[in-house]
Amino acid sequence: MLNIALVGAWHVHFGQHADEAAARKECRITALWDDDPVRGKEAAAHYSCDFEPDYDALLARPDVDAVVVCSATNQHTQLLIKAANAKKHIFTEKVLCLTVEDAKRIRQAVEEAGIRFCIAFFWRSHGDMQYAKSLVDSGALGQITYARMRNPHDGAIAGWLPPHFYDPVQCGGGAMIDLGTHPMYLLAWLLGMPAYVSSVFTAVTGHPVEDNAVSVLEYKNGAIAVSETSFVSCCGPASLEICGTKGSLSLGGPEGKLLVNTGKGWEAPPVPADQKIPLDYWVDGILTGSDIPYGIDDAVNLTLLMDAAYRSYQEGKKAPVTD
Repeated sequence: MLNIALVGAWHVHFGQHADEAAARKECRITALWDDDPVRGKEAAAHYSCDFEPDYDALLARPDVDAVVVCSATNQHTQLLIKAANAKKHIFTEKVLCLTVEDAKRIRQAVEEAGIRFCIAFFWRSHGDMQYAKSLVDSGALGQITYARMRNPHDGAIAGWLPPHFYDPVQCGGGAMIDLGTHPMYLLAWLLGMPAYVSSVFTAVTGHPVEDNAVSVLEYKNGAIAVSETSFVSCCGPASLEICGTKGSLSLGGPEGKLLVNTGKGWEAPPVPADQKIPLDYWVDGILTGSDIPYGIDDAVNLTLLMDAAYRSYQEGKKAPVTD
């Protein structure tokens, strides 16, 4: 039996991950910590576990083997490093943390502790994204010259996004560092890490963080990738396009189709089944030693991308991606 503690009920995906953990017959949710006692006690009651107001005490409990972290992003560094030092396996919401320096500290703590780590890159588990990755890697599209991933929703104009998601201290930013993480980690997975990032961010609703954002990724081989996101797009479908010297792929849009053209016209290839969700990879990795594809290096790379994206916006020029 894997005993899991829930660390923070702050994130909009908290319920999703907690439900996933509760659904595993090999897992038991034993305790929950949150810096907000009211929110924490309500969440603990929902999952029939203890509310533990002291995080150090939670990590010291013998019935806690692993943690699922859905706290405010600015708390991640301290919470993750403490969990690693206590040799608790870690599953965390994205992003990993807010600075490159902290990302390196977390990676060092995870590696020194020898624990199993996973970050919630759930779009990579989608069958259509796995197909796109295999097609790029196969060379069927030739040298990739351009890619664009758009991931929007209407949370800021429809009013369903929690108010704390507009807090620049807790979040470290707005749409790009939250919803924009999915295009960012997908583009890095498909094309590799870029050399530079150039960003344009705006605040349509007047919040203190951006709600409409585009970052352009520039690669040393001449390729360009565009990461688009928004909290102010009504009915805007997610979409991916990849263009190479031998063909192109189109995914999503209004019809949600996967289409490929390698010079013989557009065709709809069979879409493979979705892979396991990240939390299942994590639990299986802990219990059986199997591979966890969304690891600490992937998590650090996302922070590197976000660091460059926000430096570009703040400085008004393209920013190098530096480790």
